[in-house]
Amino acid sequence: MSDLAPARELSHDAQSELDRLAQLAQEVIARARAAGASQAEVAASVDEGLSVNVRLGEVETVERTRDRGFGLTVYFGKRKGSASTADLRAESLDATIEQACAIARHTEEDPAAGLADAARMADSFPDLDLWHPWEIDVDGAAEIARRIEAAGREEAHISNSEGANVQAGSALSVYANSHGFVGRERGSRHSMSVSLIAADEAGMQRDYWYDTVRAAGDFMSAEALGRRAAERTVARLGSRRLSTRSCPVLFAPSVARGLIGHLLGAASGGALYRRASFLLDKRGEQVLPSWLSLVERPFLKRGHASSAFDAEGVATVESTIVENGVLSRYLLSSYSARKLGLESTGNAGGVHNLEVSHGEDDFQAMLARLGTGLLVTEVMGQGVSLITGDYSRGAAGFWVENGEIAYPVEEITIAANLRDMFKGIVAVGADIDHRSHILTGSILIDRMTVAGE
Repeated sequence: MSDLAPARELSHDAQSELDRLAQLAQEVIARARAAGASQAEVAASVDEGLSVNVRLGEVETVERTRDRGFGLTVYFGKRKGSASTADLRAESLDATIEQACAIARHTEEDPAAGLADAARMADSFPDLDLWHPWEIDVDGAAEIARRIEAAGREEAHISNSEGANVQAGSALSVYANSHGFVGRERGSRHSMSVSLIAADEAGMQRDYWYDTVRAAGDFMSAEALGRRAAERTVARLGSRRLSTRSCPVLFAPSVARGLIGHLLGAASGGALYRRASFLLDKRGEQVLPSWLSLVERPFLKRGHASSAFDAEGVATVESTIVENGVLSRYLLSSYSARKLGLESTGNAGGVHNLEVSHGEDDFQAMLARLGTGLLVTEVMGQGVSLITGDYSRGAAGFWVENGEIAYPVEEITIAANLRDMFKGIVAVGADIDHRSHILTGSILIDRMTVAGE
């Protein structure tokens, strides 16, 4: 889409703001050290955004945001204290330093506390093409939202709209610590979405679609987004329930990334050192089929989670998390690594883009591989235990027969254990959803229990 795609140069104001945050961070760290802290770190940010909602062609809400955050963590040996403020005036920073130090002086020692190792700090900062502020005004955003909604409402069965939304946002952030590390990041993130309601003699159904990008020029067109939402909504008309059965299940890409997210959660240090993960002590063991790998790629241009360093300043690296089905490593911050007797993997704050290996099948070919079974397009509820791996969630989607969608289904529950689900993955499609930092296509699982009527 061509609506006001901006230049990617950092403006003078943005550069000045980054410089100011970096300078304040270093000054506060120096003052914390002077107050007795053996180590200190600061995370500071400024976020700006515009959000415009349109419903039935009329502007409903307009929201402009400008949020600041300034968080200080100090260590007195192995005792830790944290305080934060949104006010960068001198007196507020004084109070923040005082509060953080007071907390640290009165907390118990934690042998794992402290900054990440100085030798692990990032020293290379490639341009990851993340800065594309969208200089759009309220009228421009409202016009795009109207186009989205109008395209969706052209479909005959669309009876109403819950509204279309257009958002433009940018963020500047600095992480600094007493090792002398100062990391600066700038990024933009924009989104468009619409939610529609369809009706026929059997009742009403609701669905939506959205797009999220770093640069406005990468959006799908407003009209295409509206039509996609309408198609999804109308397709749900006449939904039925299923009788309880066991069958293969195909997770659509937007739902499949949640499955991968469960694996990442179970492989994260926090779950592991609390012994609250079904992947505890599974490093080096087979957890996925032998043809399937998960690779972290922190340097993807315009990636949703691209970064040269993690939340502790540790340099990120491209590496494999699961290689040929074998869990190669965990996702560790310096704290969780110390608790486990290991080393940080540069994942404080999460994974930095994950590519799931896949075959060449597009969505239609994945339906053909499914044959007769359930296509899941939506999941609901919180019925997932990372401790035991038990998985039970409400779901909606479509019943598929002989590789063709037969009819929509709703009010069902899908259940299995994540261990079996992951090892039972039959195929991953090439229909990758690029709207997330988890890059996966649809995922076909050999068998799950479907509970309905």
